[in-house]
Formats: sequence, structure tokens, C-alpha cells
Amino acid sequence: MTRSFQENPTSTVLYGTPAVPGVVAAPTVRPAPRVLMETVTTPLAESERASAAEAFRRAATTVADRLRARAAASSGAAAEVLAANAAMAADRGWLAAAEQRIATGTPAPTAAVAATEHFAELFLGLGGLMAERVTDLRDVCDRVVAELTGRPEPGIPVPDRPSILLAEDLAPADTAGLDPNLIVGLATSLGGPTSHTAIIARQLGIPCVVAVTGLDAVPAGAELLLDGTAGRVTVSPDPETTRAAVVEYRSATERAAAWTGPGATADGRRVEVLVNVQDGAGARVAQRTPAEGVGLFRTELCFLDRGSEPARAEQAAIYAEVLAAYPDAKVVLRTLDAGSDKPLRFADHPDEANPALGVRGIRLTARDSGLLDRQLDAIADAAAGRAAPTWVMAPMISTAAEAKSFAARVRARGLVPGVMIEVPAAALLAEAILEHVDFASVGTNDLAQYTMAADRMSPQLAALTDPWQPAVLTLVACTAAAGQALGKPVGVCGEAAADPLLACVLTGLGVTSLSAAAPAVAAVGATLAAVTFEDCRRAAEAVLGTADPAAARAAARTALGL
Repeated sequence: MTRSFQENPTSTVLYGTPAVPGVVAAPTVRPAPRVLMETVTTPLAESERASAAEAFRRAATTVADRLRARAAASSGAAAEVLAANAAMAADRGWLAAAEQRIATGTPAPTAAVAATEHFAELFLGLGGLMAERVTDLRDVCDRVVAELTGRPEPGIPVPDRPSILLAEDLAPADTAGLDPNLIVGLATSLGGPTSHTAIIARQLGIPCVVAVTGLDAVPAGAELLLDGTAGRVTVSPDPETTRAAVVEYRSATERAAAWTGPGATADGRRVEVLVNVQDGAGARVAQRTPAEGVGLFRTELCFLDRGSEPARAEQAAIYAEVLAAYPDAKVVLRTLDAGSDKPLRFADHPDEANPALGVRGIRLTARDSGLLDRQLDAIADAAAGRAAPTWVMAPMISTAAEAKSFAARVRARGLVPGVMIEVPAAALLAEAILEHVDFASVGTNDLAQYTMAADRMSPQLAALTDPWQPAVLTLVACTAAAGQALGKPVGVCGEAAADPLLACVLTGLGVTSLSAAAPAVAAVGATLAAVTFEDCRRAAEAVLGTADPAAARAAARTALGL
């Protein structure tokens, strides 16, 4: 863990929200600004309009295909957002809006920008997750316009030496393409700890601080010391301070690399350390870590770019790849968490003013119960003959009745039923819900946004959706207590589980398993191995007595001596 060092009197210290732990020192780079297209006032001749529309459609298809190819070559959250952006490039509404303008004489690049700004205005008016998609939509438009005009595809410059990337915000497609050998740190003036940018940075193992006040004034080329654990960015740091901070962090990294599992505190209290995956390729990569199994298989990520529901046999083959990577270990599959920021075209989502509070996750089964039944049949097919039990959990459970209905369907197929705790109502009534299922897993990303009434994608509300919010951790404690009362395991599979310091606090609250992105597994396990369960319990008690995330982090460090 990082300690506090004396700063150079001539340096400037900026503070933001910690997103990905780590300490790095390097010069800064910034992405090139968006290239503003010259306004074209001369309308297209009627004879040119059909060919212009065809050129636009061809450019959009090219961009969508490139993004799909990059998604196929990626894994985890990177694959998710690239597939979602590919779907956006092929969105019929956006394409039609641009083509209507071309049909009246507007040149194709101008029509693309106008259609984009029309939808951007609509999304910003809706707010929440829809407003967050504006960055993605404009990024897709920039790529299509570049293809139309013969310009290079926009993106992040490739530095000639390891650098720290500074930006107001990043399109997820750009973040997904970062090379962690060259971009060794990331800081943004917007964003939140559970935004797509932060999640991808965590998957890539790039230390990251978001919502940094004053960052926009830092120029490219400035020397920086970035502390992703403390949420601190030091401009022009003292060389001795920099060396000491980096050496300490490297020592901690070496200790993590030496950890081989299984998960336990120094005095032998078992805590399973698991990994989050999204497909077979990701599971095979995760095998290189000391993870004991899979705590979260995000099944919906396999299907984000699909226009039709995959057949039962195809689904079973996809699920079997993950199960085969961990044949004798725990594997937890989450049923389709579709809706909100992850719409599936074949799931028949309703038009909603606030999708985050609408028909998503398990709620889709009320509209189409066959969607869940067919998925459970495919999971059962994939699990047939497997020595270890296969665990299946439902997202967005809010009531005991939902849990009971889901559990019956899962048990009928010989699988182990569980639920995600993401809604405050489910945390408050966790004991009643756990009466019907065999386990629960807390999704801290959604639990934070619903507890704090703050969109987790909103840069203005990043501090509210910090998983260290005492109110959020109080609900985690409530859920863990319900599990202890009934003798049923309660894990955490949200981004909170990837923070080594917070992992100790969660253990002290009574959580029995932690599931994180593959790059975070070793650090979480090594940190747990360095403290006792009593240390964790004291840290948890201290954190629940605080009133804000900064005080919670400080209390945990003091209690744990880290």
C-alpha cells in the first residue's frame, strides 16, 4: 500500500477519486482534440445523393466491422464496450437520421454529425446512463466521418516511451485499445470509479484516478506521480519522493506476484479469491492467475452484438468453454443482465425514460419467461457430467418472491441457485431472500448507484458512487450478516472486490468470497494474506463509523497498518 510522502514545495498536488490502485511516475500525453469538420453549405445535387448515402452506409459498416474485430480480439469489459459501440455504429435509428438528411441534399459527413448531435441532445436531456452514451456516440461519428473523408481514424497517440495519459474523458473504444506497456497511468477530469473507462483500466492493470479537480490545466509533457490508491496526482514531483513511492509500490507488486493462493487471512480465515470473466477466452487467460474459480461469468457479454437469440446448442457451447477452464472449481454464471447500458437486440426491451430503473435483468422474464428458461436449459446442457456443481445467479433481484421463483427453475435443472444483491431492498431483506436460494453475491457497482441515487456513469456524481461510501458498505454488512445467520455464503463480485484495501474491509464485514478482474486477483490475495481476520474486523468496524469515502479509506489503513 502507498504511504504519504513529503511533496516538493514547487509541486502541485491534485486530488480525485481512486479508481485503479497503483503508483507510477512518467511524463504525460494527451489525446488529440476532436477534428472539427468544416461546415459545408453547398447542397448535394440530386444525382449525387444516392451514391452519398451508399458511401455513408459503407463507412458506417466499415467502422462497425472494425469495432467488432477489436471486440473479438479483446476480453472482459473491453470486449463489452467495443461490441456495444459496434452496435451503435450499426444502429438503424442513427443511420436513418443521417440518410434522411443526405436525401435532402446534406453532404454525408455533415449529415452524420447533424444526426449525432440530434441524438446527443436527446440523450443529454434524458440524463443518467443515456447521457453517458454521448461520448461513445460522438466517437463512433468521428470514426465514420474519418472513413468518409479519408482521414486517419481518431484515437490515442502512441507515445515513444511509457507515459501517463491525461484526458477530460475517454471513449471506451479508445480505453479498450490502450497498450499498458506504453500507457502506464491514466487520469481524467471526468468519470467515476465504476465508469467504463475505469473498469477497462482495471482490467488492463493501469493505475487510474478519475474526477481529478484541476487536471485540465496540466499540459502534455509534464512530469507526474500518479497514486491510484490514494487518488492523488502530483505535478512536478520531488525526485526523491517519486523514487521512494515507486520503490514501495514495486515491493508490494512483487509480494503480490509471489502469492499463489488459496485465499485466506494470515491467521487462516478462508476467503475465496475468484475471478470475473465474460467468455471462454477470458477464462483461459484467468487460469494464469491464482484465482480459485470464477465468481462472475457475465453471460450477456457474449451476445451484445447479436441481432437474434443464439440457439440452445450455441449457448451451451459458449458456457461450456468457461466451465472447461475450471472443471473442478467453483463457477458462478449470471443469467442475462440485459437492459440499461447493455441492451440486447433480441430481448425486446421496452422504450423507457429511465432504463436503469426499468425492465432489466430478471425483470425481463416477466415479459418473456422463455428467454430465461432457454438460457437455463443451455447452462444445464453445458454443465452435464461436470464433477463440480454449477452455480447460477440472477441479476436485479428485488423481492423474496422473485428469488423463490428463480430458485425453483434453477434447481429443476440440477443447478445451484443464487441471487445478485444490487438493489437496496434486496440487501435490507437479504435474510428473507436467502431463505430461498443457496448463496448471494453483492454487485457493488449497481448497489452504489441505487443506494446513493446517483448514476454510476455520471462524472459529476463520481464521489457518490464510490464503493467506499459508508452507506453502501452498511448494506453489504447487512447482507453478510444475513448469510451468517443462515449459514449461506455471501460474496462480492463488483469492482469493490478488486481494491485490496477494501477487500480486507469486506472480509471483516463477513463476506466469504471476492471476485475481481484477473489483474487484481494476486494483489487482493496477497493483501489478505498479510493481515489477520481480527485486523479486518476492526477495519470494518472503523469504516462503518465514518461518514465519507476519504475518511473510510483512512480509517481502514490505520486499522490494518497499511
